[in-house]
Amino acid sequence: MTSVKECRRSEGGKFALMRRGAEVQLSRHKMAKYALDLAMAPLGLEVRRREHDFSDTRNFIPFHSTLQAAERAGLSIGDYIDSVLNKTPGATQATIDGMRALGVFARPVDSVVEIGSGSGRYVEKTIAACAPKRYEIYETSKVWADYVGSKYGVVVRPTDGKTLSSTSAGGTDLVQAHKVFSGIPSLPTWIYWTEMSRVCRKGGHVVFDILTEACLDLGTLEKWVNSGIENGAYPAAMPRSLALDYFSDRGFDIAGTFLVPMGLGRTTEVFVFRKG
Repeated sequence: MTSVKECRRSEGGKFALMRRGAEVQLSRHKMAKYALDLAMAPLGLEVRRREHDFSDTRNFIPFHSTLQAAERAGLSIGDYIDSVLNKTPGATQATIDGMRALGVFARPVDSVVEIGSGSGRYVEKTIAACAPKRYEIYETSKVWADYVGSKYGVVVRPTDGKTLSSTSAGGTDLVQAHKVFSGIPSLPTWIYWTEMSRVCRKGGHVVFDILTEACLDLGTLEKWVNSGIENGAYPAAMPRSLALDYFSDRGFDIAGTFLVPMGLGRTTEVFVFRKG
């Protein structure tokens, strides 16, 4: 049996990487599943987890079951995710309202680039706020990217999970990422910051949220410790001074910051920068 260079990414499944000669430690459960996937591969089948762990940001929110659940609840996808899954009703709109208060939509926003658009809940609210002529998304989940592209008429760009390689420099009015950088390692976040700075035009805005010291105190620390989440980079904390210094060094002014909920009584800090 030949070795597999990359394992499949299944909806709601774990990410893994297998390469010839690589020493990879797997639990018995994972090894059994991997062996079973290999055995079933010639039949075009693979094992999938029945349940989705929404606390694990390495997993995508499952596509079909989420659409069906939102429909049963009589809610839009975005409102279902905010209200039911995250238990933070109105959180997405609160972010857009905060951006508006800090001047993001004070002038026409003709072009938008969004990193990690996911289900499209920020796409929907952003389009309603500014009706851009061009909206590009970089989303690593193909099924969600295709859905958002079709539903909202946005341009789906190929993504490597760290760059905005299909977007030209200096031509975008708003570059944004919501609930992304709290769940990925620091280095991809910093690379994305460089890319956001590159594609933003003069007078345009860069908007994103990170988990800063403004979001962390001893009580919140206890909530994270007792949450039961054991999940790679999540939650990824970042000093706010680093974000301020990074974008200041690249010619941006800070329009302001504000806190938004991220579930279970926790918050994340949204930064709004304007390129001078």
